[in-house]
Amino acid sequence: MRYAEVVVEIAAESVSHVFTYRVPEGMEVKPGMRVLVPFGPRKVEGYALRLREDPGGVPEKKVRPVLRTLEDYPALLPALVDLAYWLTEKTRCLPVEALRLMLPAQMRGGRVKEKTAQYAELCCGEAGFDALLAAEARAPRRQQILLALREGPRPAAQLRALSADGFKNLVSRGIVVLRDERTLREPFVAQTPDAACEPELTADQQAVLEQILPPLERGEGRFLLYGVTGSGKTEVYIRAVRRALQLGKAAIVLVPEIALTPQMTSWFRARFGQDAAVLHSRLSAGERFDEWTRIRRGEARVVIGARSAVFAPCERLGLIIVDEEHEQSYLSDKHPRYDAREVAQRRCEQEGGLLLLASATPSLKTFARALPNMKSALGPLTLVEMPRRVQGRPLPDVEIVDMRRELARGNTSVFSGRLETALRACLARGEQAMLFINRRGYSTFVSCRSCGYVVKCPDCDVSMTYHRDGDVLRCHYCGREEKPPRACPACGSRYIRYFGAGTQKVEEALHERFPGVGSIRMDLDTTGGKDAHARLLDAFRRGEAQVLIGTQMIAKGLDFPRVTLVGVVAADATLNLPDYRSQERAFELIVQVAGRAGRAQRKGLVIVQTYDPRNYAIEAAARQDFRAFFETEFNRRRRGLFPPFTLLTRILIESADEKLAQSLAEAYEQELQALFAREPQLRRQAVQMRAMEAPVKRLRGRARFQVFCKLYARGPTPQVLAAMREIAARPVEGAQVFLEVDPANMI
Repeated sequence: MRYAEVVVEIAAESVSHVFTYRVPEGMEVKPGMRVLVPFGPRKVEGYALRLREDPGGVPEKKVRPVLRTLEDYPALLPALVDLAYWLTEKTRCLPVEALRLMLPAQMRGGRVKEKTAQYAELCCGEAGFDALLAAEARAPRRQQILLALREGPRPAAQLRALSADGFKNLVSRGIVVLRDERTLREPFVAQTPDAACEPELTADQQAVLEQILPPLERGEGRFLLYGVTGSGKTEVYIRAVRRALQLGKAAIVLVPEIALTPQMTSWFRARFGQDAAVLHSRLSAGERFDEWTRIRRGEARVVIGARSAVFAPCERLGLIIVDEEHEQSYLSDKHPRYDAREVAQRRCEQEGGLLLLASATPSLKTFARALPNMKSALGPLTLVEMPRRVQGRPLPDVEIVDMRRELARGNTSVFSGRLETALRACLARGEQAMLFINRRGYSTFVSCRSCGYVVKCPDCDVSMTYHRDGDVLRCHYCGREEKPPRACPACGSRYIRYFGAGTQKVEEALHERFPGVGSIRMDLDTTGGKDAHARLLDAFRRGEAQVLIGTQMIAKGLDFPRVTLVGVVAADATLNLPDYRSQERAFELIVQVAGRAGRAQRKGLVIVQTYDPRNYAIEAAARQDFRAFFETEFNRRRRGLFPPFTLLTRILIESADEKLAQSLAEAYEQELQALFAREPQLRRQAVQMRAMEAPVKRLRGRARFQVFCKLYARGPTPQVLAAMREIAARPVEGAQVFLEVDPANMI
């Protein structure tokens, strides 16, 4: 008799351990299979993680049987089960919460299944076909069906459309037989380039491949590829993936934005055909399930996708590439809170794969790992570089426009005189332009000019953004919508004004100055529909519009040969965020969006509009000088004791009861202070610790408090983190408690 150790599909601390079930005679259960089991009076799904020959100390009379398996194959690979337990320990989530990350969510509860279609085929062979056709001489529609089937099986629906009665007659007489066949719900893939196109490698590309391919063949290595925009990093990815496939291994390519997935997928499909699959959250439930199934069955060994694709069920994983590794979108801000870059590194270490992080603007923390004397808990990286664009193309010229002078001249438009002139010249030449502003909507906030009142979301401690489409104020955190006030709710004044600019306002200003010029706007408001990213980008690539206006989703990775002008409309929007990384993010965005210009034969021009033209991040971005920016920012962080010299952590408490959230924060701070009093060596690790309101003190109707702690990166910091994890893991009625370590933002 065999027994299975099962984790049940219930996210509760009280049932987070394994339960033992008996495997009935004749039932095949393998480790990693999803099963249906009795649990109290209910039947619940679960994961059979281990098999054993005895009940493990559980009395035999209490052991209940597995009811059935949910698939005929293990949905969870052994490596992914190990990864889930590592993630459980690291994020202090429940095992079942980590296991859920490894599967399409709709598999739970049987909400998605394989799609089948009915196919028809002839029962007779070629020898008797002519006689059969002659016998139907007086039924031309039946003859038409037979002739169609002579070429091979056809979808039954197609043949019924020719003649429902005729088709039914042929089936009833046994001349045509029906069978169900699995069909794929294939995600939208943009038109692929010529599959025969195989560009010659540049000297830089060849040098990088010579460094990374030998470790790839050995099944080891961690690399950082620093390559300027347009240097041909994608071709390096393709060649490395090809080598992995030649070795019989699989590869995962992570991209930071869903907007980049269709373009990257089209490039890989052109070179690898159906061996390439795509995974991201904008796929339909059926598409995601079918792509996941193709990967799990080994029908697709190259996976392209956003953050969650790091959990793709690849067997014999040989390579993970993280494109634009600096992007904050690789950090999950939902429970379990994980960093896809760390997960990728863990998978490579577990499964014998090579990790390649890549960017034109590596994050400061990642680049520091490639320095010879800089230690990191994640270990060192080997730096490889591509400092030149392909075919010797020059980087675009970058001009900085001081918007203070524009204002002094009486220009209150979103366009400086220089940007408007450059746009006019670009459009007259029949070329394309991109306008970048990292805010969506029309105006970023609405305020009373009499008393200073700012309209805020009642459920969130943030200002509401005005959207001209629909004439509404919208909260970008919870989605709440309201009509804009005609008088100030605080003082009754009629002096209500709209401040700041978003993508909608830029679009309106463009149409005012350039009537008849086609534009496409890309932001969260325009890309919510299915395949919206791909449709908009394809339309721009085909030349249906001359100007692309967008937020950060257009700032990286995209390749449009006809784009020669890029305008950064408001560089200060990112520069002045209340975050220690604001300078780094501003530099990254400007350099990345600048890299969209002049990627073909024509020279590119970038115009950066700012009220702070002497800022070191702006100046370094204009020179596209990453190393100069790195040195300045690295020294600033050393002086201010910011990461990578420290870790910023917090225990975040959210509750509908503000007093409960505050009291928990204060109690947790006292508990940590008591720990420091008992162990002085841990106290010395804390640069700063304090219980306080979160910067956004209310979100989606819940009060938010935090215990903020800045810890030195070296020394016994793991012991402090372990204590904080233990606190955050305790269930609290009426509140949710999270531990965040260097989160994407501290807001």
